[in-house]
Amino acid sequence: MGKQLAVLITGASGGFGIEFARQIEPLGYRLILHGRDLPRLKMTLGSLKHPERHKLIQADMNAKTGITSLLESVADEQLVGLVNNAGFGIWGSFEKTGIVPQIDVIKTDLKAPIAITHALLPCLMKNRGFIINVSSLAGEAPLPYMSTYAAAKTGLTYWSEALRFELAGKVRVVTLAPGPSPTGFRDVSGMPSGPGSFFRTPIALIVEASLKKLASGGGYCVPGWRHKLLFLLQKIVPRSLALKIMEGHLRP
Repeated sequence: MGKQLAVLITGASGGFGIEFARQIEPLGYRLILHGRDLPRLKMTLGSLKHPERHKLIQADMNAKTGITSLLESVADEQLVGLVNNAGFGIWGSFEKTGIVPQIDVIKTDLKAPIAITHALLPCLMKNRGFIINVSSLAGEAPLPYMSTYAAAKTGLTYWSEALRFELAGKVRVVTLAPGPSPTGFRDVSGMPSGPGSFFRTPIALIVEASLKKLASGGGYCVPGWRHKLLFLLQKIVPRSLALKIMEGHLRP
């Protein structure tokens, strides 16, 4: 009897990661939960119904050997799914924010999912598996004072969507593009709460929408009516006006 099919979830120590674990576990897969914070990762594991079935991997995507150690830890797994969820953003004036955290955003939000996916793709293809890339509506428009984050998510969205067509019929790909949600992102980025709170959508609904999109064969997923409304506004408001609005909203 072969090894149980497994799903790797990066960034599983908080936000969407915990909810992905909770909603994917009932599908019968062994979960491989990755994160930087081991105590929080253990809390995620403890919130599941069958913690004994799953595995924890502590690794920092920005460390020199972070991605390598993660890949070594899953080398013997029969992976059927990959959820590229790990990510963070930096809020503030680009010129006044250190370059190290700015580059770390690019590493975690864009470089890491590309590198991990490339390495695991042979196994995912063999098992006719799936990939869920957690991007953002921040990838649909430039964001003053969150310029690097928006750039990383734009890259992730475009890469993910191109990959979806390349892998059609081999691996299902979902590009998840939520707007504001209560994940703790604002606390990590330093961004204050503001008018954007109207568009907040529950985490459970966002993850559920992505899994429904996966079940229907994959695709670009904007979850919930509030995020769909925000997406529509991004498309119909002229970029010059949108930039002025966002500059005023996000200015430190």
